[in-house]
Amino acid sequence: MHRLTQLIQDDMKPALGVTEPGAIAFAVATAREHIKGEVTRVALRLNSGMFKNAFTCGIPGSSEVGNFHAAALGAVAADPAKGLECLDNIAPEAAKRARQMVENEQIEVSMSEISSRIFIEATVWGENSEASVTIRDAHTNIVEMKENGRIIFEKQSEGEAGEESSHFIHSYTLEQLKEYADTVPLEEIRFVREAHEMNLALLKEGLDSEKTTFGPYLLAENGGVLFSEDEQKTASLLCCGAIEARVTGLSRPAMSITGSGAHGIIATLPLYASYQVNGYAEEALLRATALSYLVCMYIKEYSGKLSAFCGCAIAAGTGMACGLVFLKGGSVKVMENVINNMAGSITGMICDGGNQGCTMKGAVAVDAAYASVKMAMKGVFIDPVHGINGRTPEATMRHMGLIASPGMVGTEKTIVEIMQEKR
Repeated sequence: MHRLTQLIQDDMKPALGVTEPGAIAFAVATAREHIKGEVTRVALRLNSGMFKNAFTCGIPGSSEVGNFHAAALGAVAADPAKGLECLDNIAPEAAKRARQMVENEQIEVSMSEISSRIFIEATVWGENSEASVTIRDAHTNIVEMKENGRIIFEKQSEGEAGEESSHFIHSYTLEQLKEYADTVPLEEIRFVREAHEMNLALLKEGLDSEKTTFGPYLLAENGGVLFSEDEQKTASLLCCGAIEARVTGLSRPAMSITGSGAHGIIATLPLYASYQVNGYAEEALLRATALSYLVCMYIKEYSGKLSAFCGCAIAAGTGMACGLVFLKGGSVKVMENVINNMAGSITGMICDGGNQGCTMKGAVAVDAAYASVKMAMKGVFIDPVHGINGRTPEATMRHMGLIASPGMVGTEKTIVEIMQEKR
């Protein structure tokens, strides 16, 4: 198996609801398994990106939102064996008990640092016992567990170990990524089909829900059908309808990439719209999706997993735009020009957590991607001499990531302070 295929396969993961509440519940539920009796108190420490992303997003199995309720559900009912799907099938009685824990002030949430590097420390107390779980770098990557202050499990985090992780993608050029997408054996990437199937099922769940408003509106705008002759409206409907279903906490998973369901949705569903409307071969769709994922990963490895800019629109949107060029038969040079157009337009869009705003950001990403592609296919693009664009597409993608981290650390602090004012 090609190294890039393995990277995609390892990174593609189902995630129920917004990834951060799932990770919080997973951490608390894992710690819960190491105490005696019921949980009486939970203390949660989160890096700013984790704190922000879970702040007001919907939670599967609950009518509540936010990190307090995610932690409480982890304390009373989440199944850690299910990883990021640990909040699946939460019973109403469990949701009620979780709500009572929050109301009784048994859940404490604090922010550890302003950082794009994932950090969760969940400490739970029971009958004369306590346990803690620490997660670093990836949403379910446990690096330490303690029982009553004694370490029972420990491993080096990626940063401490000097592990390259997926950073090796930076050893590839855009041309090499496209060559991989062109030539990788189809059977090797057929698993990518599951992402489209899962994200479409989430979209349809959202369109049938009373909780959603954006999806039904976009459906009406598209003539009341999922797939119309208008490719861009269809792409916006599929993408934004699925994102809305995810952030409102509906009980179907998204297929995440780079640790984010919204990234996974934006990187895939507009391509599926193009495939359906234009009648492209499924093989082209799968190859385009693989390329979309890889460009998204390339940018995200510079920006960090959870930063102050909207990686969904910027990283996944740019990957998706390159995938659209692939479907339409464009060259590597056209993709380079598309990256320049995306870098010079939407880089800097803020991330203010997982919430309804993600749906609008998805709409902006689709519009920007289609405009960038249409222009680049006609030879219209932002010259590399301008703005943050680099001399090469690789340099431009690096610059896009650097705008987020370290570039927007101060922005991240301001965003969190604004959100905390509402408490």
